[in-house]
Amino acid sequence: MPPDKIDSLDYDLKPMVLRIMAQNASLLGRIDELLTTIATLNARIAELEAKLGTPPKTPDNSSLPPSRGQKANTEPRAKQRRKGRPGVARELSPNPDVTRNIAAERCACGTTLDAMDQQIARAYDHVDLPVIKPVTTRINLLRATCPCCKQRVTATAPADMPEGSPFGPGITATVAYLHGCQLMSFKRLTEALDGLFGVTISQGAIANMLARVGKPFAVHADAIAAAVRASPVIASDETSARVKGKTHTR
Repeated sequence: MPPDKIDSLDYDLKPMVLRIMAQNASLLGRIDELLTTIATLNARIAELEAKLGTPPKTPDNSSLPPSRGQKANTEPRAKQRRKGRPGVARELSPNPDVTRNIAAERCACGTTLDAMDQQIARAYDHVDLPVIKPVTTRINLLRATCPCCKQRVTATAPADMPEGSPFGPGITATVAYLHGCQLMSFKRLTEALDGLFGVTISQGAIANMLARVGKPFAVHADAIAAAVRASPVIASDETSARVKGKTHTR
């Protein structure tokens, strides 16, 4: 028979009984938790069993969005082959700069072939850029002493290579195009001119060059602006642009 009170137990058995009672209390609490979980799962099972006989939810019978609807299975259609198109090759240049006739030298049997009796079998163009390098012309303006009045006379600079900026119209046109049409900054212009053409030019020289080019363009720009203002209809959009520190709507 178990004792009625712990105090009546021997001193050696008392700690063991206390441990067993604590373990029993923990097991009873765990059993209560499991019973609660079992009740919840039974309720969920009953809910799912009740739904077995109902149709699945679709956008047609519920509030599901159309994107959640499943499409019916269909037989895959045979992939139709696209109609072929004839290949398009680059047209040959009507006026090539150089023409090279390459003659067949030897047959596979080892016989040497005469170039005079051969005809064109195929022709193609090879297009490339020549090595681009700046052409520097040194202008020496000579002077002489007039034998009549003894005055010194210095030659006049040629009209196509005047004094001042050392850069000719070819470089000026290239800089204006790359800056105005391709929107290249001054720094990138200096790098492009050096890398492509071997022309060393400073950003200040580019600014002065564009300022000189802008003067003749300004005359035509004023004429274009006058023609636009006189037009009965002017096309515009809401794209804004910064001009001289101000925002303008074109």
